[in-house]
Amino acid sequence: MTQILAIANQKGGVGKTTTTVNLAASLAAVKRRVLLIDLDPQGNATMGSGIDKNALPYSVYDVVLGDTPIKVAIQKTPKAGYDVLGANRDLSGAEISLFDLERRELRLKEAIEQVAKSYDFILIDCAPSLSMLTLNALVAADGVIIPMQCEYYALEGLADLTNTIERMTAKLNPQLKIRGIVRTMFDARNTLTVDVSNELIKHFGDKVFETVIPRNIRLAEAPAHGVPVMYYDKGSRGAYAYLSLAAELIKKDKKRKTA
Repeated sequence: MTQILAIANQKGGVGKTTTTVNLAASLAAVKRRVLLIDLDPQGNATMGSGIDKNALPYSVYDVVLGDTPIKVAIQKTPKAGYDVLGANRDLSGAEISLFDLERRELRLKEAIEQVAKSYDFILIDCAPSLSMLTLNALVAADGVIIPMQCEYYALEGLADLTNTIERMTAKLNPQLKIRGIVRTMFDARNTLTVDVSNELIKHFGDKVFETVIPRNIRLAEAPAHGVPVMYYDKGSRGAYAYLSLAAELIKKDKKRKTA
């Protein structure tokens, strides 16, 4: 059964796109069929996957507006082994365009239903805001993966997102669950990082992934080369961390299905 996961956090700069791109590549590396949907007008996940956002014949914007079938808009990554429904600045106009459409919060869900059986995992990279696009992602998803830095303000952002998810489950998507929290840019030498990490585990228990994503220069450099980190430096700590995260996600998924 296809897992549709929104990678979301209402706070920016916490590693959402880095997590989406590198988790997609890591899942693909262990022979899972993966679709990455870039739902951020910046198009960073598209570029980080090796696809020129400015040369897209069709984007997620065309799909959610109903102008283009999703199968037509999906592209294959040059190296990383997963598919991409890309985004660019056109997506900035989607908020206004969607406002007058019927079933506007269901546009992405209905598009995904056309291709879901072709994939094991569909990962949606969300913008750092609670927009109509993010709402579409949360309606379409089975679960949410929340990347976050272990710092004080990140805890506030997490509280906001969990409140949003609770409202979503009550009104639009009863199946939506927090699938996991990923600690990103982790530095175990920092006392605050460790303290916040312990608070996360205290409050969320096994929803916190055991895998932590370290601060790693190779992770920061890889997007400029248009590849996930494992294709930039496969021996880096960042590459190993995301492979470990993929393995943990697959294990959690199997455990959840047999529960």
